Amino acid sequence: MMTIERLKALAQAYGADLRRWPASERPFAESLIAADPAARAALDEAAALDALLAASPAPSPSAQLTARVLAGAPRPRARQARRGRLAWFLGAGWTAAACAGVVAGLGLTTHLTADARADAVLYQSTLSGVDDAEVLG
Repeated sequence: MMTIERLKALAQAYGADLRRWPASERPFAESLIAADPAARAALDEAAALDALLAASPAPSPSAQLTARVLAGAPRPRARQARRGRLAWFLGAGWTAAACAGVVAGLGLTTHLTADARADAVLYQSTLSGVDDAEVLG
C-alpha cells in the first residue's frame, strides 16, 4: 500500500508523469490519486515544477569551460599503446605457432597412415585364402 509520503517522494524524484515512474509503483499511485485529494494535490504540485523546468532554457557550457575540461582529460600513454602492440604481436606469435603445429601434425599423420596402409596392402597380398575372420576382424 502506498502512502502520501511515498507518493510525494516519487513525484519529486520522477515528476508528475506516471509513465516515468517505476512500473511496480504505478498501480498503487493511480489508486491513491483516485482515492485521496491530497495525493492529487501532490501530483499537481509536481506537475507545476515539471512545467517550470521544461520552460527554463537548457544551460550550455562556455568555450572556456569546454577547453578546461578537455585540457584536464587524461591522455593515452605511449606505454599503454606499446603494451597493446606487444599483446598483438604475442597473439600473432601464438597463432603462428598453433598453425605450424597443425601443419606438422597433418603432415606427420599423412606419412604414418600411408605406412599403415602400405603394410595392410602387403599383408593382404600375402594371404593365400580369404577367411571371414581376417576380413571382418
